[in-house]
Amino acid sequence: MEAEVLTEESPEVEGEAEEPQEEIEAPAEEEAEEELPEGTAWYVIHCYSGYENKVERNLENRIESMAMQDYIYQVVVPSEEEIELRDGKRRTVERRIFPGYILIQMLMTDDSWYVVRNTPGVTGFVGSGSKPIPLRQEEVDKIMKRMEAETPKVRVSFRVGETVRIIDGPFTDFMGTVDDINTDRGKVKVLVSFFGRETPVELDFLQVERG
Repeated sequence: MEAEVLTEESPEVEGEAEEPQEEIEAPAEEEAEEELPEGTAWYVIHCYSGYENKVERNLENRIESMAMQDYIYQVVVPSEEEIELRDGKRRTVERRIFPGYILIQMLMTDDSWYVVRNTPGVTGFVGSGSKPIPLRQEEVDKIMKRMEAETPKVRVSFRVGETVRIIDGPFTDFMGTVDDINTDRGKVKVLVSFFGRETPVELDFLQVERG
């Protein structure tokens, strides 16, 4: 992710001002945004599922202790916010997009490979044989975009075609079949049987549970 650069206005100076245009050091600020060395890429490393955050901390500590900041730049655990429905309640949880995998942006050298590969919790790089394969930029962009999504996804325990029980509203205790799930609106369409005929009823996710 690119850091946002804030430009501060130069303060007013009382008294003589010699060649004020020479005091503006815009180029120096641009140099702060130096491009990463050629060959820098994103790689995927594997760790035990459930230990992603611990391994991320191990990597960051190891990068600092071994002064590898000029070769290893970012460590990211791909995750996204998700709304979980349980016991008639909504709660926001953080879910791993790729359990057991971590992204790392680095310049691959023998030394940087050694530092990452021998970090506690890292079981290896993803690649063919012993050669790590970098991710394509479009793959990285897709993952980052998914992580930055403003609207959390809703996870439900039922699927189209399954039988559910209505637990709230005028149709409480009716059984029906899930006909459609609209995660954007948080709605589910259930086919409920009335006098032998199936009638579609639109309900909130919290109004149904698996039968």
